[in-house]
Amino acid sequence: MILKAIVRDYTSNGVPVGSKALASQLPMHVSSATVRNEMAALEELGLINKTHSSSGRVPSVKGYRYYVDYLVQPDPVKSNDIDVIKSSLDGQFLKIDEIIELSANILSNLTSYTAFTVKPELKESRLSGFRLVPLGKRQVMAVLVTDNGDVETQTFGVPQGVEGEQLEAVVRLINDQVIGQPLATVLELLQTSIPLQIAHYLQSPDGFLKIFGDVLTKAAQERFFVGGRLNLLNYSDNADVEELKSLYTLLDRSDDMADVLGQTGDAIQVQIGSEITNKILRDYSLITATYSVGGHGKGVIALLGPTRMPYSRMIGLVGAFRQELAKRLMDYYRNFDE
Repeated sequence: MILKAIVRDYTSNGVPVGSKALASQLPMHVSSATVRNEMAALEELGLINKTHSSSGRVPSVKGYRYYVDYLVQPDPVKSNDIDVIKSSLDGQFLKIDEIIELSANILSNLTSYTAFTVKPELKESRLSGFRLVPLGKRQVMAVLVTDNGDVETQTFGVPQGVEGEQLEAVVRLINDQVIGQPLATVLELLQTSIPLQIAHYLQSPDGFLKIFGDVLTKAAQERFFVGGRLNLLNYSDNADVEELKSLYTLLDRSDDMADVLGQTGDAIQVQIGSEITNKILRDYSLITATYSVGGHGKGVIALLGPTRMPYSRMIGLVGAFRQELAKRLMDYYRNFDE
C-alpha cells in the first residue's frame, strides 16, 4: 500500500513523498514512525530511493516495475476524453494512412507525451491494379492500388523516344503478370522475370522499373507515424545536445523504432528504462498496445514518456484509444469493401 501510494503521489505531483503525507493517504490509521519504518524496508529492497534534497522518497525503476506488474489498476477513462477521440476520428478520410497519422496526434494531445501509431500490417496484401495517368508535357503519374484500399502514386517524366503506346503495353504486361499477387511476390518478380519482358517494349526500361519499384516498395512498407515530437523536451532532464539529436534522429527512423516497439500481444505492455531495447531511451518509459481490424491486420499504438508518468491513467487511456481506433478502421474498411 505504501509503495502504491508513493508511486501515485509522485507521478501526480513530481515531489518526493514524505512519511506524514503518506500516513494521511493510507486507508488505515498508522503513525508517521510506522510509515518511516516501512519506507526504510522498501528502500532496502530497492523499490524506492531517498532524494539528496529532502527526506521524501521517490520510486526506483525496480519500484515502478513492481507497481506496473502487481499493483496498477487502469483508471476509468473520462467521458470527455472518449468524446475527443470519437469526434476527432469522425471525419472523411481518403486513405487509411490519414486516420493512422491523425491518431498519433490525437493520442499525443490527450497525454502531452510522444505518441506512435503503426498501420495495420496485412502480411498477404496483394496488388489489385496498376496504371499510368498522363499529366501533360511528358509527365505521367504512376498509380498503384492494393486489395486493402491503399493507393500509392508517384509522378515521373517520360524519356524522349518513349511513346504512349509503349507505356500502355508495359502496363498491360505488368497487370497480366502480377495482379492478385502478394506485394512481396511482385517485388521478387520485379528483380527477375519482369525486366526481361518489359525490354521487348522499352529500349531502356531501367527508369520505368525504378519508378514501379519505388511505388511498390512504398505500398509494401510499414506505415509509421509520430505525434508530439517536441513533447520530449517537456520532461527530458538531459541537457546534452548530442543525445537529444540522437533521440530525435531515432524517432525518424521507422525501422529502428519498429524494433523498439516490437511485437506485442493482446495485453498492454509497459517497458521502463533499460528494458527498452534502444539505450537512447534508457530514461523513458514506453507503453505499447496492439489493435486489431480483423482480416485487415493488426497495428500498434504506443506512448513514450518519462518514467514518472501516471501509469494508471496512461494505461487506461491507451486501452480505450485502441478500441476506438479499431472501431473507426473497421468502419472505414467496411465502407471500402462495399
